[in-house]
Amino acid sequence: MSGSAAIEVAAAIIRCGNAILIAQRRENDHLANLWEFPGGKREPGETFEQCLSRELQEELGVTARVGRLVHDVTHSYPERTVRLCFYECELLSGEPKPIHCQDCRWVLPDELRRYKFPPADDELIELLAKP
Repeated sequence: MSGSAAIEVAAAIIRCGNAILIAQRRENDHLANLWEFPGGKREPGETFEQCLSRELQEELGVTARVGRLVHDVTHSYPERTVRLCFYECELLSGEPKPIHCQDCRWVLPDELRRYKFPPADDELIELLAKP
């Protein structure tokens, strides 16, 4: 049997001044304890934008306006293939808090490389960390 379709994920690039919001994956999740841009898996029938709005509410308790698509990448891990769509987002209400993640924090673009992210995020981190 051939491989299953890629898991589709929407992720947010949320800025506060120069800082960007990142979240830490939970211990029992795939790619446990790694840092990521907040977001999650797209449900059947959802657009990427709807998915991202829902996930930000569930994961961090915030409402955000989903803006333009910044980066679209498909990455194959040994156990699954993931398509990630990263969107610029604007925080509308709420203060990010770790509801469905271990931690969340604001970091400067040049600090992103200090955190361990999944390999699928590498290209985006290079783009964001450029002066």
